[in-house]
Amino acid sequence: MPNLTHNGFTNVWILTLSNALAASIMALMILVGSLVGSDLAPAEEWATLPLALTICGTAIGVVPATRVMQHLGRKRGLWAFMGLGLLACALASMALEARSFSLFCLAAILLGVTNSAIQQVRFAAMESVPLESSATAASVVMLGGIVAAFIGPELGVVGAHITAIDYQGSFWLGGLSIICGAILLTAYTPSAVATTTKQTAVNSLRTIIAGQGFILAVASGAVAFVVMSFVMTATPISMHHTYGHSLVDTKWVIQSHIAAMFLPSLIAPLLFKWLGTRGLMSAGLICYCATIVIGYVDISVTGFWLQLVLLGVGWNFLFVAGTALLPTSYKESDKFKAQAINDSTVFSLQALASLSAGWALNLISWQQMLLLCLIPISLMLLALIWDATRAFRQLSKET
Repeated sequence: MPNLTHNGFTNVWILTLSNALAASIMALMILVGSLVGSDLAPAEEWATLPLALTICGTAIGVVPATRVMQHLGRKRGLWAFMGLGLLACALASMALEARSFSLFCLAAILLGVTNSAIQQVRFAAMESVPLESSATAASVVMLGGIVAAFIGPELGVVGAHITAIDYQGSFWLGGLSIICGAILLTAYTPSAVATTTKQTAVNSLRTIIAGQGFILAVASGAVAFVVMSFVMTATPISMHHTYGHSLVDTKWVIQSHIAAMFLPSLIAPLLFKWLGTRGLMSAGLICYCATIVIGYVDISVTGFWLQLVLLGVGWNFLFVAGTALLPTSYKESDKFKAQAINDSTVFSLQALASLSAGWALNLISWQQMLLLCLIPISLMLLALIWDATRAFRQLSKET
């Protein structure tokens, strides 16, 4: 098991704490976004638009974030986007004061763009340690998600009535949290960039995609987010409005789900040792299948709790495994381009899943929504089989 206290992991822990503080603005937006939207939107059906635009902003911001970090470096690039996050918080505060729904939607998009850069903290952490420890580094950074999941909603509640305008203080506190994350980032020492990175031509898109394991890594991250976002977005309305469970029970289920998304990272080194990268992906698919089965037959609070916990665990397994596999699939000179392709694909599909969840809720039942998740799960299974067949053929040629 990697030593979590050696020099490389000092960087990882700094990045984890900085990420937890900066990323808390996203957890705050998940809680407050729809509440503000329902108050400012011209019609009730537009209430969830700010949150959906935040996810779309994440997809839109991937390529710009990658290019900025490629030119400025990880540290200065993260600072630049944290500054953008501060601007977004200021715009949200102004939108609340002016009761402008369109301005609040703009702030939501900018927060999503900020999140696209914060998501790349995991790559900075992986670059700080030897390749064999990269999976552990990614898992440690993800632990910051647990902290962010609790800090963000707490800032939303504490700041809700600081001023006479509801939730204006929430975004003030969110901006303060970003500032604290940026200050903490001063202790981070970026890894040295290999001199060959600028001298070696970046390979074509086709060459990068053809890299061993690249498609599987991207597919794992994409399926992780598509299924999770589709089910999680629909859960509160299904629980509270469709099946009549209390708001307290609904909140407990969502909180348990968020915790389940990140807690498995505590034992990630052991999981990789026991199962390997592809075995962890298979375990994630099993969790997703169990989610569908339980959700289909049990609509009680306990049933919702169990399926959402399994949904969180399955997301963790698939996302961490895909993140760990990705750096092994490309050359150092292709790093930024490959990471941009991965994140653009993953977060674009997540945005599509989140937007389509609201549409599906109005057209089909909860059980039918769960059955739709079998499509991306089946595609991921085919990707695993294809990758295993490809690896076997390559091994046969070598022997």
